[in-house]
Amino acid sequence: MENKLPHSELLELKRWNTPSIYNGWEQITIHDAGHEGFNLEPVKDYMPHMGPMVGYAVTVVIEPGNPAHHNANPDGWARYREYMASVPGPKIVIVQDLDKPVMYGAFWGEVNSNIHKALGCIGSITDGAIRDTDEMNNAGFKALARGTCVGHAFNFPVRWNCEVEVFGRKVKPGQLIHADKHGFLVIPDEDQEKLLEAVRFMDSNECKTLIPAARNAWGKNPESILTGFNKANSEFSKAVIEKFGKKGEW
Repeated sequence: MENKLPHSELLELKRWNTPSIYNGWEQITIHDAGHEGFNLEPVKDYMPHMGPMVGYAVTVVIEPGNPAHHNANPDGWARYREYMASVPGPKIVIVQDLDKPVMYGAFWGEVNSNIHKALGCIGSITDGAIRDTDEMNNAGFKALARGTCVGHAFNFPVRWNCEVEVFGRKVKPGQLIHADKHGFLVIPDEDQEKLLEAVRFMDSNECKTLIPAARNAWGKNPESILTGFNKANSEFSKAVIEKFGKKGEW
C-alpha cells in the first residue's frame, strides 16, 4: 500500500483539530457529511495533550474474553506483527473488540504500545479498553478508547488487514484517519488529495469573516451585532459557493 499524501501534508493536517478537518472535508465529499465519516458513539481521548494524530488505518479484530483463539492460530501474533511491519507509516491501529460492550481485557498497555511504536504506529482507536496509561504516554503512543481495564485477559489478534467497525463507524485498511479529543474522522480515498486545500480555505474564510464579526461585536447593541454578523455570514457563504459550489452557512 502506498500512502496518497506526502508526509509534509500529513504534518500540516495535524496542525488543525478534527472538527476543522471535518469543515473542509464536508465541502469536497460526495458522501453524507451529516451521517458518515465520523464516530457515531462516544469515544475518549486518553492523551489529549498529545494533540491530533493523523495517519493511515491498519486494522485488527480481537476478542479478549475468548481463550480459544491462540490454540486455533498459534502463530497469529507473529503473522500479525509481520503485517504491521509491512505497511508504511504513519499508522493508526484500529481495533475492533468483539467482546463489546464488555471489557474483559486491554489490547493496549506498556508492552504492546512500545512494540507498535517501533513498527511505525503512532496510536490507536479501539472500541475496547487500554491500560498502563502512564507508560503509554511515556511511549508517545496516543489512544482513543471506550475505557480502561486492569488485565489483558486472552488478548490475541483474531484477524487483521480487514474492514472493522469501531464506535459505529466502519474503517478499511489504508484509509486516512484524523483524530483528537473530539473524536475521529475517516477520510474516503477519493477525498484525500483535495483535503488540505479545503481545510486551509475553510479555516481562513472563518478567520476573515465569522470570527472577527463575533469578536468585534462585544459591547455593541443587539441590532449592530446582528447586522454585522449577517453581513459576515453572507461574505462567508459567498466565498464557499465560489470555491466549492456549495452553500456554506452558520
